[in-house]
Amino acid sequence: MTNRTYRILLDCPDRIGIVTRIGEVITNNGGWINEAAHHSDEENEWFFSRFEIKADTLPFGLDELAQKFAALREEYNMNLQVLDTDKPKRVVIMASKGSHCLSDLLDRWKSGDLLCDIPCVISNHEDMRSLVEWYGIPYFCVPINPENKQVGFDEVERLVLDHQADCVVLARYMQILPQALCEKLRHKVINIHHSFLPSFIGAKPYHQASRRGVKLIGATCHYVTEQLDEGPIIDQDVVRVSHSDKVEDLVRRGKDVEKNVLARGLRAHLEDRVLVHGNKTVVFN
Repeated sequence: MTNRTYRILLDCPDRIGIVTRIGEVITNNGGWINEAAHHSDEENEWFFSRFEIKADTLPFGLDELAQKFAALREEYNMNLQVLDTDKPKRVVIMASKGSHCLSDLLDRWKSGDLLCDIPCVISNHEDMRSLVEWYGIPYFCVPINPENKQVGFDEVERLVLDHQADCVVLARYMQILPQALCEKLRHKVINIHHSFLPSFIGAKPYHQASRRGVKLIGATCHYVTEQLDEGPIIDQDVVRVSHSDKVEDLVRRGKDVEKNVLARGLRAHLEDRVLVHGNKTVVFN
């Protein structure tokens, strides 16, 4: 027995019998279901589901398994993916000068807590080179000239495509990606915003929060879209603060929340637990 599994992700208009029909395709072919999760959005009458199957219990491979669902996909008007855990996702990380999120992800990757390949790290500064290269990962510094940002972003896009990235993580990368790149990598770019969105979008959210006298600060992991800080949310968390906390206290305490939320969000993405519908997500924990 191996740990290799196939994952089935689907969403479609809600109706009776979806789970039964999917389960029959799997079990009628000898498939062992390791995990199954479902959600029905009653307001929009839309159904979401995720199955995980032991790969070695099926007498055929991924392509034939996908073909087994062809008729069902058409009948139920399904968006359906069949994925193989034998091929780790390739994650390109982008960072600027802040190290807390980047170093946390690298450590989780090195320890096996995040199961993925990291083919490179891209930054607009040289500050993180020694840290990244200590982990044996190639480091590319691509400066972003405020007078002509597109030149730098063209090089970023080339590196992302050349390294065959399945996912890009903005680990406090302090630049706004151009709209064309956001669209090309739709639902493949994950960002951590140091605020409990939708509050305090944009720059210096801790300063904004301090001026408002908030009692909670937080962080939001979300997919990047062309609208700044408004993409589908994957994960969030908060920590309680008080009137006696200065801005630097909020920043210090917020960093712990940021790195934990980003790691959780990335893990959910790597494990194919996130289904996007419109500007919302269903996350099967």
